[in-house]
Amino acid sequence: MNPTDACELPRVVKKEIVPLEDDQIAAFLKAIVGHQHEYLYKIALFTGMREGEVLGLTWDCIDFRRGRLVVRRQLVRDRQKGGEYHFSTPKNGKIRVIVLAPTVVQLFREQQKRQTLMMMDAGKKWVDNNLIFSNQTGGYLSYRTVYDCFKRVMTKLGLPETRFHDLRHTYAVAAIKSGDDIKTVQENLGHATAAFTLDVYGHVTNQMKEASASRMELFISAVSS
Repeated sequence: MNPTDACELPRVVKKEIVPLEDDQIAAFLKAIVGHQHEYLYKIALFTGMREGEVLGLTWDCIDFRRGRLVVRRQLVRDRQKGGEYHFSTPKNGKIRVIVLAPTVVQLFREQQKRQTLMMMDAGKKWVDNNLIFSNQTGGYLSYRTVYDCFKRVMTKLGLPETRFHDLRHTYAVAAIKSGDDIKTVQENLGHATAAFTLDVYGHVTNQMKEASASRMELFISAVSS
């Protein structure tokens, strides 16, 4: 008899998905106008990319003409104190292509203009790392800087518990509610399988099914009267 057979494994408790509601999204977008990370936050919200993926974007990742974005790496920091930043592959190790809405393409153009001004201000101090989102001298933006600024914005909006990762959840829920199929959402998010995406966001599709049943009931009532 295997003594481990008597062991009870701890329950896996999933973290609750807390996407922003439509009015909260509108308030957030209004609050970040003119913010130093305005375009970073908006692009994260409208593409569903992870924080490290956004910070790891370089200008050769985007095709402005075709409106395509290639997510081929993420920016990570070594865990030890004083750890160095470096690129690694995305979380599931797969490169993916996101087809961008025209508004999102324009956000990248605006970021390009803003970075040009940053380069002019930095002068000889500027180091060209080809990063789309950089600090004032072209270097890596730290996770902590981006996250702390985000938390301050959300606290002012009365949403102190909102995490940066909730922007990703907000994108996914909005995409599903807008009619995107699970396979498309899975590929845009970079999940390993559509089954995983459905497992995480299944409650959204259940809500949609209930809404569909309600619409069918109205239809039945209309044609039966």
